[in-house]
Amino acid sequence: MSPNPRMNSPAPSGTSAAHWQTYGLLMSHGRGLPNDDALARMLATQAGGGGSLPVGLGLRPAEFAALLKRHFPGAALPVVSDRPAPGRDPRLSEEQEELTGLLDLHRAGQDVSEHWMSVIVATGCMANDHLWQDLGLWSRQDLSELMARNFPTLAARNNRDMKWKKFLYKQLCEQEGIYLCRAPSCAVCRDYALCFGPEDSLSRR
Repeated sequence: MSPNPRMNSPAPSGTSAAHWQTYGLLMSHGRGLPNDDALARMLATQAGGGGSLPVGLGLRPAEFAALLKRHFPGAALPVVSDRPAPGRDPRLSEEQEELTGLLDLHRAGQDVSEHWMSVIVATGCMANDHLWQDLGLWSRQDLSELMARNFPTLAARNNRDMKWKKFLYKQLCEQEGIYLCRAPSCAVCRDYALCFGPEDSLSRR
């Protein structure tokens, strides 16, 4: 397994020692695959009680088991208490399926985990914080790298650094031929900060 240069990066502010240890444990079992790091961060955050993803990251049990076997074979995950799944409203379930489909259309085609990421990212979109926080990632950069790695053609469209949830829903609307924004351009929109503002705080999307 090739060394991961991010293993020596500082833990995010507020991260517990147990959280960091879980990440290190998972990465010690990692296979050096493209999504090892992002998945280890999500799982470590969830083990520490953070993020908004349900147990299994939104995947069906068989898919989650396959994910663990592929990325962290032999690793023993800490027990995670049951968490309510976001998006139980049937309308949100439909949105989640549509977002998964959108992401799948833009998969890089390099690894089976890209489909799992489609489901995981779409599940995260059903919660209420910034997407990187809901996924349990440690920074917006983590999410931007995840998107570019797994869905490069879609990520390339976000060339103005729009917030990822806003961007994904905008792409979904454009795909369906729906136009919801009344502003002639983003530059003159009074809600510009909601779409393009910083995401370093714990403010809502």
